[in-house]
Amino acid sequence: MALMRAARLPVLSALHAAAQQPILLITQKTDRALSLSDELKIWVPDAVKLLFPEPTSLFYENLDWGENTRRERILTLTTLAAAQIPGSHKPQTPPIVVAPTRAVMSKTLPKRDFVKVTRSLKLGQRLDMSQTVENWVRMGYEPSSTVSVPGQFARRGGILDIWPPSEQLPVRIELFGDELESFRQFTPGTQRTKDKIDRILIAPAREFLLPESGSPDGSVFSEFHIPVLHPNSSSVFDYIPKNCLILFDDYQAFLEIIEQFEEQAIGLRNDYIQEGKINEDFPTPYLTMPEILDALSMHETIHLGPSSTQPDIDLTFSFSTNPRFGGQLKPFVEHVNQTLANGDDTVIISRQAARLKDVWEESVFHQEQKAPVFYQGSLTDGFTLSADNQPPIHLLTDGEIFGWRRPQPRQRPQPQAPPPEANYADLEINSLVVHIDHGIGYFKGLVEREIEGVRTEYLCIEYAENDQLFVPVHQADRVSRYVGARGHRPAITRLSANEWRRIKAKVQKAVEHVAEELLELYAKRHLTSGFSFNLDSPWQKELEASFPYIETEDQLQVLKEVKLDMERNTPMDRLICGDVGYGKTEIALRAAFKAVMSGKQVGILVPTTILAQQHFRTFRQRLAAFPVKVEMLSRFRTQAEQRQIAYQLSEGTVDIIIGTHRLIQPDISFKDLGLVIIDEEQRFGVTHKEHLKKLRTEVDVLTL
Repeated sequence: MALMRAARLPVLSALHAAAQQPILLITQKTDRALSLSDELKIWVPDAVKLLFPEPTSLFYENLDWGENTRRERILTLTTLAAAQIPGSHKPQTPPIVVAPTRAVMSKTLPKRDFVKVTRSLKLGQRLDMSQTVENWVRMGYEPSSTVSVPGQFARRGGILDIWPPSEQLPVRIELFGDELESFRQFTPGTQRTKDKIDRILIAPAREFLLPESGSPDGSVFSEFHIPVLHPNSSSVFDYIPKNCLILFDDYQAFLEIIEQFEEQAIGLRNDYIQEGKINEDFPTPYLTMPEILDALSMHETIHLGPSSTQPDIDLTFSFSTNPRFGGQLKPFVEHVNQTLANGDDTVIISRQAARLKDVWEESVFHQEQKAPVFYQGSLTDGFTLSADNQPPIHLLTDGEIFGWRRPQPRQRPQPQAPPPEANYADLEINSLVVHIDHGIGYFKGLVEREIEGVRTEYLCIEYAENDQLFVPVHQADRVSRYVGARGHRPAITRLSANEWRRIKAKVQKAVEHVAEELLELYAKRHLTSGFSFNLDSPWQKELEASFPYIETEDQLQVLKEVKLDMERNTPMDRLICGDVGYGKTEIALRAAFKAVMSGKQVGILVPTTILAQQHFRTFRQRLAAFPVKVEMLSRFRTQAEQRQIAYQLSEGTVDIIIGTHRLIQPDISFKDLGLVIIDEEQRFGVTHKEHLKKLRTEVDVLTL
């Protein structure tokens, strides 16, 4: 079809709606698959959308697959095989699967074996617990003391916890005798139960089944062994139904990448055979080119992207690109008004849709004028669609309006409940440890002791004069690794003396002294009346929606705390710590914008000119859609420019000023300073810090 990139997903969504058939969209590489998978949420919001990722290891590499990769692949295979699994929930709409080339090349568990071992459990059903646990192990589930990640299960008396990779949450199964009495989902971080459910589908946790007789040589199996354990292993092509449409993002690139992966795999195979890592008869872990072409011949295929032949359909020529505005809102508004005046339909999909709507409404002089459609969201690019006897449709996105990239998906860490052995699992023999009641000693390992006929494990800690203390493992939380000053070797405590008690009492007094000083400091701060910033405005929400990444949980928590501090009537003095690239600048930017929305000025102090330039560029780009003036004071500015900026700062026409130590010179004054942000405070000298301490009593201060 030779469609432009921006037009391929809308055409896919139209095909899906018209044909009501499953669709497999094959892309060249993973980054393209991730982007398309995320954009599908806008084009087909109600359809079942699945990402089938490629293995994290190369063909013939004996490396562990990532947890997310396993989970997404198993979820896709379970959904595609649902029609053949008794008791499973079939998707209400045909699914759309997005997969990169190497994902469809990879061999997997045969569909027949996958369906055969998958079980749907329902209330009242009878269950042989021993046989069930044995089956789960064969299906790749890992026994654990607590279930915290997909693919684990735990057994405690008449209770079974399991987390099938195809489920969002783990499930707690309670039995009365051998009868299934209740199913409850629970939160892995807290292990607390949530919702009751009436059935659970348990599919394999891995893409292979362990031998029923176990491993004869005691080796550990992984996805590397799929072609060994399953000589007739299949691929995702065997899971998709016969009426599935296969769409190619770029068919020519697809064929070229297959050849590249095959050449790479053959080279690795020869190297590993010479190194003795695999045998010469090791089976091929991927589909070859002839096998793939044979599988494709069983389905209807459509080439969305470049074609080797001249496209002969009008749809290809109906799409065209839009002009780009690079953040210049006036030309953008003029273009929108011109398209509307021509009778065209205009749709604007943006992370700042509400703000752009305000900008457009401010330029409208006639209320009866046709309006564009504003939609909150994000696409890479837009297009203009022209059809016979229909007005053109203009779809504009942040890519054309601002030149921004769409937000990139980022994995969020999931809280996990630590297993009981977590308190001592990382302790090494002869490492220094601290018992809260007995002091500092050497960890000598785990030992077993029998007391009153009961054998129990203990942590053995050796103290001065060869005294030993045995701590039961269930009290391991009272023992921790010793952490002290670098290069300092502490004295080992004697068990027979009151030495540790005296040390603890001394430390307690020192802590109380520091606490008194802090209480005195904060009591004085509470007596000082500060400025209470306004609650978040609609513009604040629009700015935050334009962040080109998905926030981490830590970022969201810190942002919440910073905003609460700013909304109080006492001056804020908050320190934010984090490594480079962890989003501190984004927190500063949102805090600065909140201050400006309350009518206050913001000063951002940085230690170097380069850092000032970087922040200046970031703030200018992110705030381009808002009436906020950002300036910079550094040696990159001429003397005349510095004087002009200083004057505008004193007059209040500059909202945010970014600069080096030049900001704290006597000739710099603010009309209404409300927030000071200090980046890398540790790199400023004593004189500069004294000036900053004075600021802390008058305005809110955020230190990074």
